[in-house]
Amino acid sequence: MQVDAVYENARLVTGDTALAVLHGRIVALGDDARELSARRRVDLGGGFVAPGFHDAHNHMAWFGMGLDDVPLSDCRSVDEVYAAVARRAAELPAGSWVVGSGYDQNKLAGGEHPDRHGLDRAAPGMLVRLKHTSGHMTLVNSAVLDRLDLANVPVGGDVVRSADGSPTGLLREQAQLLLRPLTYPTPLESVVRGLDRASQQYLSEGITSVQEAGIGGGLVGETPAELAAYQLARERGVLRVRSTVMVAASVLHDLPDGAGFGLDLGLRTGLGDEWLRVGPMKLFADGSLIGRTCAMHEPFDGEPDNRGYFQVPEDELTRTIRQAHDAGWQIATHAIGDRAVTVVLDAYEAALAANPRADHRHRIEHCAVLPPAELTRLAALGLIASPQGRFVNELGDGMRAALGESRVPWCYRLRSVLDAGCVLPASSDRPVVDGAPLLGLADMVHRRTATGEPFAVEEALTPAEALRAYTYGSAYATFAESYLGTLEPGKLADFVVLSADPLSTVEDARVLGTAVGGELLYEAS
Repeated sequence: MQVDAVYENARLVTGDTALAVLHGRIVALGDDARELSARRRVDLGGGFVAPGFHDAHNHMAWFGMGLDDVPLSDCRSVDEVYAAVARRAAELPAGSWVVGSGYDQNKLAGGEHPDRHGLDRAAPGMLVRLKHTSGHMTLVNSAVLDRLDLANVPVGGDVVRSADGSPTGLLREQAQLLLRPLTYPTPLESVVRGLDRASQQYLSEGITSVQEAGIGGGLVGETPAELAAYQLARERGVLRVRSTVMVAASVLHDLPDGAGFGLDLGLRTGLGDEWLRVGPMKLFADGSLIGRTCAMHEPFDGEPDNRGYFQVPEDELTRTIRQAHDAGWQIATHAIGDRAVTVVLDAYEAALAANPRADHRHRIEHCAVLPPAELTRLAALGLIASPQGRFVNELGDGMRAALGESRVPWCYRLRSVLDAGCVLPASSDRPVVDGAPLLGLADMVHRRTATGEPFAVEEALTPAEALRAYTYGSAYATFAESYLGTLEPGKLADFVVLSADPLSTVEDARVLGTAVGGELLYEAS
């Protein structure tokens, strides 16, 4: 048999030194691979080969399109934010939009948000919109506020006001939907370009598969035709990583003829192929931990009157989960606060009791504040927690400030989830934080904040466990473990070539090459 390629002189995570590919799949390893006739033989120079990284919760279009925004993640004061806005405004015609992203008030001196008055001074005559790093808040200037229907704030959000009752410019959670008449829908070509730019970046970081955490509607949807953008990107060859898309709950509806709850034509989880698939229904229960809007049993530290809130009424949340479960959807529910986790667990438990379903793989996205009793329930119900290891580094100091020290041990738990018998995926929630998997792996192992403080280090993983989460665990979370996540004959030849073994020296590793379907789509210069 002649194969398409043999990759040799490598150190595979399996212990082998060669890998053979035919029609995009692995057909042999080790000596069996080296002995085959091949159209191409590729020397990997002793590089370490692991399965391609698989980000189980990211926002690829949002990230790719945001590369054109004013970058604010490095700002350390509100004045730096205003200065960055002013620089961009000076480059644009009067009346233009100035869009920034990535600011975090927890990292700004004084811990305060910028406000509309500062934006007015920084960019007179402009429309300014700044996206908080969490995605759960947006700050706008007065020119934008004047165009919003502030008398009709959607349930599950709020417009922050100063002591005199005037709006500060900060729109939280569902209140961001007030911007939709001005910004929605995003043109399909803009989404396609974002997917193109994002997937180029992902390949350079060893990412070969992603799960897009919400399309078509809700806070994270770009356009009602968002799946069409993914199809266009694939047809044009610019969707370079395998993509599973989660569909926003807001676009599902009751179908005629007893077809259940879903999309038109009866579409639901599982439709598609190895490049582009429909995944879970994505549902938001609550908000942000660093933004102090997630639903908590007890108040945030230093804010005795603030327990956060739900983005939808609790009965609606429970009803939607039941409908989607009965219709055969996999469900991925965003729940960060411990009260939100409790309510979501209650809803899953009720749905499964009323209609038992084997191997449902329902998920709790983030599952950020997870008390011991709820961890036990999570495991007993066969649910998947989908936390983000990188959050501990980039957001850990802000999370600690919100929770207080006593609740930090419950925050973004990894070790406990594995020890409870759950399969653990890995993800970034990019662009909320830097989504490079090598950074995520290091944080899953070390559990240190950006200031170097330990953060529930008892939840740390071994390097091998972290790597398995970023490969097999993420594939399992989307029913793809039969063809992704490990290097073995019969599986897709998606792999990353690293300069060092991440099982021993993850801090020193860098990506040398990334292959999808046996083709090297990225090679480091």
